[in-house]
Amino acid sequence: MSLLYEWLDNAAGVRRGTMGGGQALIYRDTYLSWHGLRHRVNRRANELKGFGVGAGDWVGLMLGSVPEFVVLSLALSKLDAVVVPLDPTLCGRDLSMVFAATHLRALVNRPNALIAFAAPGGAPAADAKHDRPRAVLESRRRISGTLLTCSTFERTPLKLHAVPEVVLFTLDAGGDPKGVVRERRQLKSIGAALASTLDIDAPSRVSTAAALHTSQGFDLGLCVALAQGAGLVLDDELVVARLAKLLAEQGADVVTATPTLFAAMARMPTAKPCRSRHVRCISSGEPLSPAVARAFRERFKVPLLSCYQSMETGPVAIDLGGKNPTTVGLPFAGVEIRVADRQGTEMPAGAQGPVWVRGAGVSSTFVPPVRLRTRGSEIPIGRGDSDGWLRTGDIGSLDRDGRLTLCGREDDLVKVEGRRVALGEVEGCLEAFANVRSAEARLEYDEVGASRVIARVQRDGPCTPKQLIDHCAKHLAPHKVPARVEFA
Repeated sequence: MSLLYEWLDNAAGVRRGTMGGGQALIYRDTYLSWHGLRHRVNRRANELKGFGVGAGDWVGLMLGSVPEFVVLSLALSKLDAVVVPLDPTLCGRDLSMVFAATHLRALVNRPNALIAFAAPGGAPAADAKHDRPRAVLESRRRISGTLLTCSTFERTPLKLHAVPEVVLFTLDAGGDPKGVVRERRQLKSIGAALASTLDIDAPSRVSTAAALHTSQGFDLGLCVALAQGAGLVLDDELVVARLAKLLAEQGADVVTATPTLFAAMARMPTAKPCRSRHVRCISSGEPLSPAVARAFRERFKVPLLSCYQSMETGPVAIDLGGKNPTTVGLPFAGVEIRVADRQGTEMPAGAQGPVWVRGAGVSSTFVPPVRLRTRGSEIPIGRGDSDGWLRTGDIGSLDRDGRLTLCGREDDLVKVEGRRVALGEVEGCLEAFANVRSAEARLEYDEVGASRVIARVQRDGPCTPKQLIDHCAKHLAPHKVPARVEFA
């Protein structure tokens, strides 16, 4: 069995003598004990095994932040299969590239979401647009007691030098999907670093408003909760009123969300202050503005802690004092940070430059294994050197106390709703429209710090902003679609 299931087994075993086994999952008005969770996981593992899923198989989970995501992840971990959490909005070119990179043996999602993607039986169907063979569908079965289907495919297992347990997807410097391979040692290190720095233990409750397929949701939610046997509070709908109520009633000890959500909570006139002053409210995914931090503290009487983490590195730094939102603070336990040039030569305190991270939680294996072009001895963005330092692609500076301040990116990757967006991909999509000569995309922030993509277009013929936005909506994930189109 893999580490995720071992954590579950340990948590259920420790609570064997406690009444009810302790709360493992809280989903709205539903509570699941550790004993109940393990029982459900074991049943689901037997069902997946009957579908043909076994050790070493890569299985994609295109689900929201629902209990079944946790149950299926743990069931796959028990079978020694590789868990591949995927964005439920993934489609078209991105989904095709993810499937080609991972050699998925199975995919769990909502019914009928895979009709145009897999060829039923026989030889693989050709994907003319991307010149890749589509997967051969072996079977499609309904998972008992749910509305989910498990589709299995005839696939050759992917062989890596690493032994993956979880593969999370983000974007590489060119805007293409990149799978970040998490091995046992990385998962163990991430769980330990979060627990030590944030003081999370078994009686704690952890809640994340981020989706579990993101680094924010997976690491600061599922991973640390399982590692410490803490209760995990889930919600697949980002309802601000429910989050505010969770804080007011002390329903969680650690709450993670984006600055946009915290800003919306602070604007609620009926929101009540937190009962406990020891609640850790962690803001990550986007820059935290001083105005949002101040408004939230005035409303809920607890500080917002600015945090920095990524798929490739896991948790990196956090401002535990919550007094200076412009910085992401000091490194997590076991993590090292330095600012160095593109070759890895360290720069003096206060100087701005590429941010490099080293630690046991930093990943070194990616799929597909693309070789990136470099100049001379330059180390590519998202890759590491021989000493274990990974070049994150972020630009920042370190003060004399070792506190990190982020200043931007080296490439055109930005974050919208906590997820990466390649501005070049948005521009390419707009330029594919018949009457567009050129396009330029940029990121814009509103008064509360929420980010959105704005496009400026030069026309070759008649077209309207609505036509261009509709065109992007057909080919891009929702968070990548421009919120506004301007004409040059």
